[in-house]
Order: sequence, then C-alpha cells, then structure tokens
Amino acid sequence: MGLPIIGHLARAGFRTLATDVDFKKQPEVERRAALWMPDAATLVRECDIVLVCVGFDREVRELLALGGAFRSARRGSVCAVLSTIHPETIQDLSRQSRAAGLEVIDSTVCRGGDAADRGTLLSFVGGPRPVVERITPVLRAYSADVVHTGDVGSAQVAKAVNNLIMWACLVADHEGLALARRYGLDIDLMRDALAMSSAANEALAKWGTQTMAWAEDDMAIVAEMAAACGVALPQADVTREICRALKPRRFKLDQYGR
Repeated sequence: MGLPIIGHLARAGFRTLATDVDFKKQPEVERRAALWMPDAATLVRECDIVLVCVGFDREVRELLALGGAFRSARRGSVCAVLSTIHPETIQDLSRQSRAAGLEVIDSTVCRGGDAADRGTLLSFVGGPRPVVERITPVLRAYSADVVHTGDVGSAQVAKAVNNLIMWACLVADHEGLALARRYGLDIDLMRDALAMSSAANEALAKWGTQTMAWAEDDMAIVAEMAAACGVALPQADVTREICRALKPRRFKLDQYGR
C-alpha cells in the first residue's frame, strides 16, 4: 500500500518524505517524486503529519515506543497509523505519545491494492475531531471516502469488522463456486450471475486477484478482540481455520474444488 500512497500524496502537492527498512525501495520512492529519508527518526523531525504503513503490531510498537524513532517528532505533529493492529495497541501508543506532544491516531484503509493504485481507498479514522479534520486533506489524496469512526482505536475496530466479513465472503464464494463446478456449471457464467443476485460481494467481484496473505493476521486480531470483550464469534472461528487451510494454496479454485 505504501508506494502508491506516496505517489498520490506527491501528486496532490504535498511535500512527501518516505523511508523503509528495505533500502532497495529508494528508487521507487524517488520515482514517485518523494524524498527518501535514511531512517524514521530523520523523517519525523521534518514532518507535521506522518503516516505509518507497516505490516504488524510489533512493528508499530517499535516505531512509536517512547525511546524509539518518534522521540524526535515535532511537538504538535500527528501520526496516523494505517496498519491493521489491535485497537488496544493504538490506544496505548496514543496515550503514551500525547505526553510527548505527538498526536497518534488510527487511519486504517480498505478496498485493497487496486484501490491504492487508483487512489480510491476507504479510510476509517479514529481520533479527536479537530485532529481528524486537520489530517483529512492528506487522506483525501489517496482515499475516495473518509469516515470518522470515533475515538482512537475505533478505526481498528471498523477495519477488523470489515476484514471479518470480507474473509467470510471469500470463503463462502470459494466453497459455492467449488460446488457449482462439481455440478458442471460454467464458473464465469456463475460469477456474472451471482454479481447480479443477493449473493453479490466484493470478494466475488475481485475473484482470482486476491491472495490469503493477510487472512491469518486479520482473523487473529478479530479473535483477540472477541476474547477481550467476551463476544462469541463462532463463524469467525470457522473462517479463521478455513483461511489457514487455504493460505498455502493462494486461493486457487481448481486446487480446492476438485
């Protein structure tokens, strides 16, 4: 997600700085008219608004730890975490960082890589309204829709709900088309027909372009959240187990449906 977002920010006229632990990405960053920074600590000293787009909860914690790279952040600056992490993580980091004059909020993104390329992502944003209003013009550079979901952490909840439903739809699509194939139906015809029916869903519309790369991480967060608040999510539990089985197959119908 990071590289296309960088390009959209630069094209929108924002002075855009970027860094990554993988220095091989520098040419791609510069090709998108952004300035490459040697590390996160150098970057945050130069920015009023920082977007964090890394893969995992622990990486966000490492970046935003009180003694970490963000210790040099400008007072009054805003850090928006785009990563999908546990809501308690972002809430903890927000409380810790506020004492140092840094406003940490969550701004999760939905709709996938194609939408990132087009600049039509959906951004859920959790944080104080004045902070959300301040950062919204930045988010609009790569988001067709921006939804303020509430306080810090609420955007992570919204993303978890989105992912729970998305993976459940994908698994149902997978099994439904496998059944149709066994009975000799044309899969392309079925997909077109289902897209016009009450079974229509985004995962079906993007059939064949998705992988299961993040399914386990997403569903693990859902399971942790459900356990923490005492909510039973039996279908989500089943979906998680099926996603574990499908992940090595990279969502190939012919491997699952025969």
